[in-house]
Amino acid sequence: MVEALVQQVLAGERRALARVISLVENGEPEGYEALRLLYPHTGRAHSVGLTGSSGSGKSTLAGALARELRRRQRSVGIVAVDPSSPFTHGALLGDRIRMQELTSDPEIFLRSMATRGSLGGIASATAQVVAVLDAAGKDAVLIETVGAGQDEVEIAGAAETTVVVNTPGTGDDVQALKAGILEIADILVVNKADQPGADTLVHLLQAVVSRGGDERAIPVLKTVATSGDGIAELVDAIDEHRRYLRESGQLEWHRLAQARHQVLALARHELLARVLRATEENGQLDELVGAVAQRDLDPYSAARRLIESAGGGAGGGARPAR
Repeated sequence: MVEALVQQVLAGERRALARVISLVENGEPEGYEALRLLYPHTGRAHSVGLTGSSGSGKSTLAGALARELRRRQRSVGIVAVDPSSPFTHGALLGDRIRMQELTSDPEIFLRSMATRGSLGGIASATAQVVAVLDAAGKDAVLIETVGAGQDEVEIAGAAETTVVVNTPGTGDDVQALKAGILEIADILVVNKADQPGADTLVHLLQAVVSRGGDERAIPVLKTVATSGDGIAELVDAIDEHRRYLRESGQLEWHRLAQARHQVLALARHELLARVLRATEENGQLDELVGAVAQRDLDPYSAARRLIESAGGGAGGGARPAR
């Protein structure tokens, strides 16, 4: 079954692609097997992350970018991450609603994902879904993050090019002065640039990035995603960044950093899953949580006991994760 699905994905069959992505997203064994078989076929797509504050127009910008990429005869995958309920882990999937008109194009594949409790603006399976779209032959994969704020930096571990979207008159001019999210920007965009204060924000961002001392000047571009103004220039800048990565030799370094980030993230996820499986059934987790709540035990000691009971063996010299 899995081998047949993989061959269908490689042949570009959309139904098989959707099926494999669901298996991967849900953590099914068949999903991991499909990913193992597909991974040698990855590494060709240009992954582009779109991040920034809520309300900055990332969904509209992603749609405009997809249309411009299609105009240039490139196939596109879109992974739109929506916030999920902390209770049901379900999501409204509003990005799918906003970009629904794109799905009529057979060369555009849109997938909405819920964060399912993951922090950092993307879901835990985002990088794996990007890999599946890459193997399916997409030329570009756009990753739209939730819009969580200054700590939304996980996208840098999933995308080759990170576009940080700002808007005038929403406090972004103040937020831009903070280190946080600007440190991961390869391209800065002031969207909704037809609104008052856009030029001021552009000048502020240019002043901030000019003090960074990077050998590559980070471009600051203006766009109006609703009308398409500035979108062609943004695609040009995205293409230029990938050329820069290749010609400077940083693409290989970037991919090594991405691989390290993804391996460690998946290892943490799997270790936590093992600990929970080993301790939830016998009630030890509830017992330890109760002891911490009653101040009979500190959280670090409780965590160590969980790991030890799951066969992890924390060891005497272990230190708490920072």
